[in-house]
Parts: sequence; C-alpha cells; structure tokens
Amino acid sequence: MLAQSYETGEVSRAAILVLAAEEWRQSGQPAAALDRFQQAADDGGEAPVDPRAGIADTLFELERPDEAVDMIATIRTAGWTPATALTIAETLAAYGDLNGAHEWATDGVDACPPGLLREALLRTRYRIRIDLGLPEDDLDALLDVSR
Repeated sequence: MLAQSYETGEVSRAAILVLAAEEWRQSGQPAAALDRFQQAADDGGEAPVDPRAGIADTLFELERPDEAVDMIATIRTAGWTPATALTIAETLAAYGDLNGAHEWATDGVDACPPGLLREALLRTRYRIRIDLGLPEDDLDALLDVSR
C-alpha cells in the first residue's frame, strides 16, 4: 500500500492513512476504514484529528458501540485537541448520545482559541443544545447565528 511505504514529505503518513480511511468510509467499506484508522493511530504521526476518533466513529457504524465508547474514554484520558473534540461531539450526536456530545463540544470550545474551529465547535454545541431543549447560555451568545 502506498501510504505504508510513504516516508517523508509535508504530510505525515498518519494523515495520509486518515484520508485513506475516510475514502474507504465514503465508499461504504467501514471495515477497511477501521483498518486504516488503526494503522494511522499505530503510526503515531501528526494528523489533523486523532485517528482514534475515526476508529470510534467507525466502530459505531459497525454496530460495536461498547468498543466505540471505550475508545472515546481512552481519548478523553490520553489528551485531545479541539479538532478531535469536534469530531467526537459530531459522532456522539449522530449516534444519539446528545449529553456526551454536548460535553465534548463544550470542552472543545473551552480549549480552543478564537477562529474557524471554535466557530464550528460553537455551532455544533448550539445545535446539540437545541436538540436537548436547553436554554441559551453565555457560550451560545458568542455564536453569531445569523451567519
């Protein structure tokens, strides 16, 4: 496989494996995607989002929710980035854990400097809060919903 033999360049092997995993998912091949996400995690290189978040999402897709929840717990304790928090919040929301999604989105906002990623976290968090029936709070007020 090309990604496995890739050794140098501006993009890490892990990032390329994550892209490959996403392509496998898009083509309806979650088992192949899971394998690529695992290879990316094992590689340990830089990736925009922790590959384990992709593993968790794919495990949900494969109807293995207990393993997915365990993976998310591992990410929580091992450290994460705001981009990873956004991915996990979206995954949990998609699979019905709105409270968990809200927690990840809120923590992501708290950890993220102003910018596009923070705006995405705020929007995701706002949508989750609407679904939960929660009233607007101070973080919601930071989001310009007219955009």
